[in-house]
Amino acid sequence: MEWMQIVSALALVVFIVVLLPGVIDRVKNSPKGTSSDWMNFVFIMLIIIGFIMMLIKLV
Repeated sequence: MEWMQIVSALALVVFIVVLLPGVIDRVKNSPKGTSSDWMNFVFIMLIIIGFIMMLIKLV
């Protein structure tokens, strides 16, 4: 491994270690989604997937 890869790997590990406690706290204290919220999410995802499939078929 080159020294740049080692430094990049160490930076990534430090980045994860610094951010992990905040992520865990936000996941524990996040608002819970209702059924309506999840249905809206599924609807939007289906529209996006359909749009991407349409773009793929046009190529």
